[in-house]
Amino acid sequence: MRDQFEIRDADAAGRIGRLEIPRADRRIETPALMPVINPNMLTIEPSRLESEFGVDILITNSYIIRQTDRLRNRALDEGLHELLDFGGAIMTDSGSFQLSEYGEIDVTTEEIVQFQYEIGSDIGTPVDIPTPPDVSRQQAEDDLAVTEQALADAEAIDVGEMLLNAPVQGSTYPDLREQAGRHAADTDLDLFPIGAVVPLMNNYRYADLVEAVAAAKRGLDPDCPVHLFGAGHPMMLALAVALGCDLFDSAAYALYARAGRYLTVSGTEQLDELDYFPCSCPVCTEQTPEELRETDDETRERLLAEHNLHVTFEELRRIKQAIRSGNLIELVDRRARGHPAMYDGYRALLDHADQLEAEDPVSKGSFFYTSQESARRPEVLRHHERLDRLSTPDRLLLTEAGAPDTDEYDAAWRVLAPFGPFPRALSETYPFTAGVPERPDRQGQVAAAEGVRRLVEANPETEFTLTIEDWHADALESIPDQVTVDSLKNVRERLDAE
Repeated sequence: MRDQFEIRDADAAGRIGRLEIPRADRRIETPALMPVINPNMLTIEPSRLESEFGVDILITNSYIIRQTDRLRNRALDEGLHELLDFGGAIMTDSGSFQLSEYGEIDVTTEEIVQFQYEIGSDIGTPVDIPTPPDVSRQQAEDDLAVTEQALADAEAIDVGEMLLNAPVQGSTYPDLREQAGRHAADTDLDLFPIGAVVPLMNNYRYADLVEAVAAAKRGLDPDCPVHLFGAGHPMMLALAVALGCDLFDSAAYALYARAGRYLTVSGTEQLDELDYFPCSCPVCTEQTPEELRETDDETRERLLAEHNLHVTFEELRRIKQAIRSGNLIELVDRRARGHPAMYDGYRALLDHADQLEAEDPVSKGSFFYTSQESARRPEVLRHHERLDRLSTPDRLLLTEAGAPDTDEYDAAWRVLAPFGPFPRALSETYPFTAGVPERPDRQGQVAAAEGVRRLVEANPETEFTLTIEDWHADALESIPDQVTVDSLKNVRERLDAE
């Protein structure tokens, strides 16, 4: 049923999509957050999530429901939606989390998927093996074989219009993640959660998270809707969306509230340490931190959870607008400044610029050079890889500034950091309308020099002159020997003398 996922806008590998969920008769706009509902402990009522927060999909645990007599009987008699008092779509987990925590559960994929169908789940999940990070390769391979069998078992069950997840495992072995993604994409299952990444996020291993997701995405088809299991902190959502994740689930809003923790887009604060709220959600505008600390435990926990959801949904809206405006990577750049581990994740993301470039739109609204990492963005890589398509005249001047009026050269092209050379006729086209600093940094100059090198190597018969001012030595080292490097001032003085 993969044709039920429609990609409507894109930037980098991020996308705004529409996911049709037939059993719920709902169309879910992605990126979407599914709040985790513990049916035994409702911090915020699902009906309020729907009416006040606009939540149209959530996730709960079918294993807990099945193992709890009163919940199981009500779910079978009344249905899951009545049990939770929620009119939107509901995804159910299978007990795999309990398996990873406790080492054993007494249910099979056939039993739990059938139970999910019977209680009215809209999206079900088989019993996969969430292999934690850093295990031996043998364990990762053995667990993956069990997960792949679970997918086969799920495929064989008649679940009508209920969609089914095909979890992608593989621990911290990129080749196994890619293999798992390819295997999952070859099934008839519908959604593709990347699993067992919570330990990476809990330990701020965002670079390793990027490697796992990027590997899984290489195996999955571009039209596969991707769910990042257990991810929901607003700090990392932009990074995950830029990688191509579409669905997220989070219990953090409630768990963190229980511990007095206050979520922001740059990290987590302790309520006890706040004098001011850096937020304008209803919770933060109606009381001060001191007033919130003075409330009873239940009220404080509920209000903190409400704030945590508000800030998370606000970030998702900001991400969607960034995709629509074509500046998602710039948002990731800003978020990376909030924590060193996020910065590691951002740099790891740009290690896969070629993978992002394959899905990144060719034309967008703007390009702002906001840090040295901007020199590694997919747009820069795309320009460099396409330089061999440009035909050059016999004598070509490459210059950062205005070209001298002379017949010594057949043409003069601009050199713009970080892109490098391009014909002046393209100056008003994307991405050469980029907002870049007047004083490019080392990384921008090195990237521009790489563009010069690629153009020169693609056109060995052309005589090149490059005029530059104050370039870093590392950039100059990249310029091929056959290029005459000079300052524009010297070129003009020589021409005036002639």
